[in-house]
Amino acid sequence: MRTILVTGGAGFIGSAVCRHLARDPEIRVVNVDKLTYAGNLASLRSIENQPNYCFHKADICDETAILAIMHAENIDAVMHLAAESHVDRSIDGPGTFIETNIVGTYRLLNAALTYWRGLPEARRDDFIFHHVSTDEVFGDLPFDSGIFTEETPYAPSSPYSASKAASDHLARAWHETYGLPVVLSNCSNNYGPYHFPEKLIPLVILNALHEKPLPVYGTGANIRDWLYVEDHARALALVVSRGVPGESYNIGGRAERSNLTVVKTICDILDKRKPRASGKSYHDLIAFVADRPGHDRRYAIDPSKIERELGWRPEETFESGLARTIDWYIDNAWWWRPIREKSYSGERLGTVEARGAA
Repeated sequence: MRTILVTGGAGFIGSAVCRHLARDPEIRVVNVDKLTYAGNLASLRSIENQPNYCFHKADICDETAILAIMHAENIDAVMHLAAESHVDRSIDGPGTFIETNIVGTYRLLNAALTYWRGLPEARRDDFIFHHVSTDEVFGDLPFDSGIFTEETPYAPSSPYSASKAASDHLARAWHETYGLPVVLSNCSNNYGPYHFPEKLIPLVILNALHEKPLPVYGTGANIRDWLYVEDHARALALVVSRGVPGESYNIGGRAERSNLTVVKTICDILDKRKPRASGKSYHDLIAFVADRPGHDRRYAIDPSKIERELGWRPEETFESGLARTIDWYIDNAWWWRPIREKSYSGERLGTVEARGAA
């Protein structure tokens, strides 16, 4: 049995990874999460009682605690997903992003290095540290040309993407300088079930269901490549099991859509799945709002390498994945209603253009 430590396993992508890995009886999943506002153990309800899954509440900035967990659980691999991830929140308060994404990754790498060096030689050869990152580290692209590859230079625009770029560089440095077997992956925008409703797709779905305005930044022309979260989880499982140390893999859905197109598609699906009592279209709720400061124009990922070398392909199209996502939110108010009532009700974030040293 291979034991994999997943940091941030109570978050959106992390919980999808835990659920996916736990399907394999030959894998033991050790979930480590600090349980910040976006960490939700309810997302793991389906596996919480399985014998091949366990949870530790811990902060990746606590190097001593993390190292103790690695020893206690006899870890064979680390999948590092713990991060502050919302661009708008990074505009309002970048300090938390620096602490978690940069300092936390540094502490985690140190713990992993100490643990790895203490392993018997045979187990050292099989150990891997998988650092999970974002396409936002590459900056943005023109609307009509270009694509991100593994060789694209880094040019982050937001405090969030800058912090993730820094953590990527740290992970590579620990591989090059200390020999820690590190593999990286950079993904496009994820969507799907259990997504905290500050992000575009769940925010629009839940606002629509509550007959609230559907906010679209600027003109809605900004383009993202969209990836269904369960497809991403499958890709990450391949990277941690077959990825080559020192290499990076871009993971994308080949599904570029403008933000306005995404919102309109959600409205179209909801008009069929759950018509408004008034008989009007959800399109009537679309509201254009002031753009995000430093809003990147376009992201586009070339996933050819992971497709070619690891044999991964997304199983969901954007349309099929979005329909599944909307159906999940309609059917699972037990998960999102407490969040909307107690944690985040859909208010606008990230409007401060000159925050300073927050």
